Amino acid sequence: MIGHVVHQGLALFALAAYETGAWRLRRRGDRWPPARDVVFAAGVGVALVPGTPSFTGHMLQHVLLGMLAPVLLVLARPVTLLLRAVPAAARRRLKRVLGSRPAGVLVHPPVAAVLEAGSLWLLYRTGLFAAIGDEPWLHVHVFLTGLLFTTAICRLDPLRHRAGFGVRAGALIGAAAAHAVLAKTLYVTPPPGVVLAVADREAGAELMYYGGDVVELGLALIVALQWYAARGRAEVRARRRIAAAPGE
Repeated sequence: MIGHVVHQGLALFALAAYETGAWRLRRRGDRWPPARDVVFAAGVGVALVPGTPSFTGHMLQHVLLGMLAPVLLVLARPVTLLLRAVPAAARRRLKRVLGSRPAGVLVHPPVAAVLEAGSLWLLYRTGLFAAIGDEPWLHVHVFLTGLLFTTAICRLDPLRHRAGFGVRAGALIGAAAAHAVLAKTLYVTPPPGVVLAVADREAGAELMYYGGDVVELGLALIVALQWYAARGRAEVRARRRIAAAPGE
């Protein structure tokens, strides 16, 4: 009970901090699209959807908290907002943290994919799920690894290195495959040490499989749109170079 209250309090604090930052920007005349406020609030709302005692309810919360909510939050570009809203001294310190080697390693797409997908395999295919149950800190872990992975794939906020589209697409495909295989194994057999009704187990596994597919397709669309926009910018620059070149 206390863990859930803390979870809700942190989510509401994040929403209040985001809106305070957006208000500061607009108050001094800077532009910050209102759509980002809406998307961030939607992400917080999704993260607060409670689970149920069933395995299906647990898996629904997993998909919402660990996959959908991170996509919505990352689309709102909270780190960019923070960098623009805080004082100059705090901005310099934050940039040093974001530009550090550990941060660069964590947001490298293959590393983030292994941390996110690997932790799920460790949770559901060992005795870990039976040992810890549905503890609130487990949901925090699922959310943080999902947020890290989504940040690494989308690359919307300032990061240490700009990973290429091929690296990001490969990491996304690898994580999606790991999710799909894990869901199929759960459809056949429950996590070790856990007794589940067959219908509940199968419904939860199907929710993980198809729900994960929907979110991962959304991530793929984001990467594809970024690639298309980058190609368009490259073609514009190439045409300008040709136009500026002296005639033969």
